[in-house]
Amino acid sequence: MIKKVTIQGYEGSFHQVAAVHYFGKGVEVITCDTFREVVKIGADTKKADGAVMAIENSLAGSILPNYNLLLKSNLQVIGEVNLSISQNLMVNPGVKLTDIKEVHSHPMAILQCLDFLELQDFKLVESEDTALSAKKVHQHKSKHIAAIASKLAAQLYNLEIIKSDIHTLKNNITRFLILVPAKTKVEIENANKASIYFQTDHSKGILSKVLAKIALGGVNLSKLQSMPIPGSTFKYGFYADLEFENNKQIEKVLEAVKSMTNSFKVFGLYKKGKVVKG
Repeated sequence: MIKKVTIQGYEGSFHQVAAVHYFGKGVEVITCDTFREVVKIGADTKKADGAVMAIENSLAGSILPNYNLLLKSNLQVIGEVNLSISQNLMVNPGVKLTDIKEVHSHPMAILQCLDFLELQDFKLVESEDTALSAKKVHQHKSKHIAAIASKLAAQLYNLEIIKSDIHTLKNNITRFLILVPAKTKVEIENANKASIYFQTDHSKGILSKVLAKIALGGVNLSKLQSMPIPGSTFKYGFYADLEFENNKQIEKVLEAVKSMTNSFKVFGLYKKGKVVKG
């Protein structure tokens, strides 16, 4: 049973929101400064049961360094959470909108909320983390400083949300991978999605042949991400997400892809995640 997972950021971060959505409110998080630390501790069964790691965003695209971390790790993908990011303006209890002089948050969160913020007369202050901004507003008991963060951060730090969903683009979704140490060998019932990595010999037309083999197997290629192969000169490996109907179908396709590639790895078979509100 999963009880403790690593996340990047502070308590109340969107990583924790994703963890709670997947594992439930009882999950304990180990906060890490870097994704490298998330992967390292998450793979250590003496310290954690797994990890939650962001891999892509619908606005900003893939988080490329995290793909390399995944490839080098001893972690298995057992699920995903597609979190619709909700940015909220929060203050200490009793503070009104007219009392606010400064708003603190991560620069990306501020950027996402500029249409709302530019209508106000606030000084905007950038910080390293949305949840940390909320924590500091609570700690300092400020009557003139607000934070932009998740609803979970407001709950954890006893803050009141005076304006919810202030982000401009509502279709802002971050995909998080749910990871466990590979040696635990978790099998997901009714899995319908696979994440893999492969390298070809870079002969003429080989990538199109691999993709054709996937299509002929009736499997949907929902994502293909190229990444440079370290030490090579402009040669690339490929991360792919495949959606399938049953295990027999995906096993046949994976075997075919493996036979056509130089390097091949299956990160995991799991259930396709639905979009949930952050």
